[in-house]
Amino acid sequence: MLSRVQSYILTGIDASVCEIEVDFDDRGIDKQQVVGLPDAAVKESVERVRAAVTNSGYRFPYGKLLINLAPADVRKEGPTYDLPIAVGALICDGTVRPRTGSMRDGGDDDAGLDHRRYLFAGELALDGRLRPIRGAIAMAALARERGLAGVVLPAANAEEAAVVDGVESIGVRTLSELVGLLNGAIEARPCPPVDVASLLEHAQASVDFADVRGQETVKRAITIAAAGHHNLLMLGPPGTGKTMMAKALPGVMPPLTTEEALEVTRIYSAAGATSGSSNGANVAGGRHGLVTVRPVRSPHHTASMPAMIGGGPMPRPGEVSLAHRGVLFLDELPEFPRPVLETLRQPLEDRHVTISRASAKLRFPASFMLVAAMNPTPKGTMPGKDDAYARREMERYLSRISGPLIDRIDIHVEAPAVPWKQLSGRHEGAKGRSSADIRAEVLAARERQRARQGDAPNALLSGKDLDRLAPLSDDARAMLGAAMGELGLSARAYDKIRRVSRTIADLASAPDVTADHVAEAIQYRLLDRNV
Repeated sequence: MLSRVQSYILTGIDASVCEIEVDFDDRGIDKQQVVGLPDAAVKESVERVRAAVTNSGYRFPYGKLLINLAPADVRKEGPTYDLPIAVGALICDGTVRPRTGSMRDGGDDDAGLDHRRYLFAGELALDGRLRPIRGAIAMAALARERGLAGVVLPAANAEEAAVVDGVESIGVRTLSELVGLLNGAIEARPCPPVDVASLLEHAQASVDFADVRGQETVKRAITIAAAGHHNLLMLGPPGTGKTMMAKALPGVMPPLTTEEALEVTRIYSAAGATSGSSNGANVAGGRHGLVTVRPVRSPHHTASMPAMIGGGPMPRPGEVSLAHRGVLFLDELPEFPRPVLETLRQPLEDRHVTISRASAKLRFPASFMLVAAMNPTPKGTMPGKDDAYARREMERYLSRISGPLIDRIDIHVEAPAVPWKQLSGRHEGAKGRSSADIRAEVLAARERQRARQGDAPNALLSGKDLDRLAPLSDDARAMLGAAMGELGLSARAYDKIRRVSRTIADLASAPDVTADHVAEAIQYRLLDRNV
């Protein structure tokens, strides 16, 4: 007897159909074989499925069982196929009634789910429980694309898949529950659709800028960075609030749109980093498996190149992709290995990462804001103007970061030590501006950009766009020309200053870029001025 059950193959963050064919011959010896380019975890599925079926009170087919995963030329990995293999085996054994009628009409009767109209996926425990999987959103999107009724997957992933409109997301907890659904003994209750817009409307960041004492100059730089989507570097001694301000940054950025939230959640789902995934954890602002707040990723400085960019035999998203539409925060920037930092140059320009393997070439989105923090010296202290030795130490420490990478960071700002009076809150206005105040300015500036140039923020404008949308006055042009000569700025830094100047003008509601705007932008090229 032959049965067919549909599942999916996760390649990067996208899914394609995988058909599980189970052929059973009770005249042969008891033998099970999996073909179709499976990895070790898939080959082991048969033993997990056998134990789960028998421990759930059903009979596992005794005879020759051949399981084919089609298409046979694409590698399959992970325990995702446990559930569809179990369904195929139970159909062959007669435990689940096979469907013979028209799939459009729901089969030969209306009792139970028609397995032909759903995608199945899930890892089976030996007692029949279902463990969560990766890529539930991609799976649901594939079902919608193929015109199927929905997906059947572990209950932990049901809400995650329910964010995709137009498909049923049926979560099951045990193999016995699934058999009851397929045979009509249990009524199917799809997970209610998730109101993505409402979740995004009520999402809040965990840190407020009002909690950061002092640092108004840095807050101004962060306001500019958020308003124009500019990369930012904070330079200062330990304990000045650099990390705290980076974590507060999503609270002042424009909220995620529905499309952006689904895009980010799809990346987290493929990486197994959502709350419903087997090795995932609740991401910041995550509810119902949905990422509702712009992510902040803060990898340790010991992170490897594949961890940062993505990779593996079947490549998965790295930190730059997990920071998509959000912030990649690199604390203690000079402590990162130089090769790892150099890999950031391409995604900073192209806003995506391409990973090539012998079997496939995958592209992951990576449109993030780079926010970096560093101490001025290994000791962490800022050298005095007359301390020649300390300044040489600072120069050696800064030399760990390449010039081309510094060039790609729009804003460099110093975060000085905070005076005791501000830390203790003993004077009026110690807290300074709150996230709500900064966010209002940022949203107003973004709205001006949207009216002028569409969805692209100022940081992504090309040189030709800058000539058209951010022309400089004669005074501004002369000032920028003098700065180029004195500081030895590159052509990339020249465009960076123009983009930042355009954002400063937007924050001031100014239609044109003036010398005042350019002067402030030049002040943010701190490392070009060798501090």
